[in-house]
Amino acid sequence: MNKDLRIVYMGTPDFAVPSLEVLVTEGWNVVAVITAPDRPKGRGQKLIPSSVKEAALRYQIPVLQPTNLKSEDFWEELKGYSADIQVVVAFRMLPEVVWNMPPLGTFNLHASLLPNYRGAAPINWAIINGEIETGATTFFLKHEIDTGSIIFQEREPIYPEDNVGTLYERLMQKGARLVLKTIEAVASGNITSKPQEEFPNLRHAPKIFKETCEIDWNKSAEEIHNLVRGLSPYPTAWTIFQGKICKIYKTEVLNKDQSNLESGEFLSDGKTNLIFQTGKGNLKILELQLEGKKRMGIEEFLRGNKV
Repeated sequence: MNKDLRIVYMGTPDFAVPSLEVLVTEGWNVVAVITAPDRPKGRGQKLIPSSVKEAALRYQIPVLQPTNLKSEDFWEELKGYSADIQVVVAFRMLPEVVWNMPPLGTFNLHASLLPNYRGAAPINWAIINGEIETGATTFFLKHEIDTGSIIFQEREPIYPEDNVGTLYERLMQKGARLVLKTIEAVASGNITSKPQEEFPNLRHAPKIFKETCEIDWNKSAEEIHNLVRGLSPYPTAWTIFQGKICKIYKTEVLNKDQSNLESGEFLSDGKTNLIFQTGKGNLKILELQLEGKKRMGIEEFLRGNKV
């Protein structure tokens, strides 16, 4: 197997770090890393590097941080690394001149079983939609986002107790192993790919905005519970509670209705229970964070707040 294959790696967030690390630690020749520019953060607006940049610097790999992927200067710099193949994990949409540059192509890791959940937030939407299974896919890039020919897929169960945080961690590690498997297949010349099938009613995974996260109490307790799971711990489902924004991190479905309550109204014993009526069933709040306060369990919250 030819481990001298010249690899350019593209990624930015935590999710992309294990895939880079496994390539380096397994002895593959990562010649450059492309990642987002450093971003200002915190009160002092100090420039903070991406997680992938920090990992690349630990391994002394050259880092490129283009502000414009369509810049000809960037293209020339990238050509200088003479990549045989490019690997993309959680990065921006690439222009064709970039993904078409290496002779062996560019492949991407996506955290779903494509063609379902194409888009920016596949892990969130799989949980929000109440799926019991998802997975990871490697595929060759082409024009339309997340539509290229599939190389490998691996399945991952979604457990009732999962939220986006726990599932993210498992898919991050599973994805890294899948990236390694894909590079090994490319290097051995033993790689085949198949076009994605197009089905009616495909599930999509669009970017999540603040309004996506607002709880609609007219929906069922099960739907709201899945929304909370699919947004916890970040960006977090929220509602207006006693005139303030309240983030909800953890809930429990109670199937009986409080017939005297309207959707969005609640009952509390002031000690251990805060229960909302939904469009169908009740939802017990287990962890929350009121605007201006810290995140806390329901008992601590009720001790310090009159409800």
